[in-house]
Amino acid sequence: MSENNASKVSRWDQHGRQHVVRVQRTGVQRTIRCDTCGWRKSAQFLPRLKAQEHLAEAHQATVDPTGS
Repeated sequence: MSENNASKVSRWDQHGRQHVVRVQRTGVQRTIRCDTCGWRKSAQFLPRLKAQEHLAEAHQATVDPTGS
């Protein structure tokens, strides 16, 4: 039976809008999907970093809500 895990990366843009990219893991395969624009990509390595890069480049969303 395969393992199925999901997480999300969220950032806010300069207008106060929240943007979320979800990272879904099924076995060794990871898929990242943007809730804002529907962009999706397969990412075997560093999916959270790729999600952060998409948010910064496509939506100028760089403010981390957790402050870390």
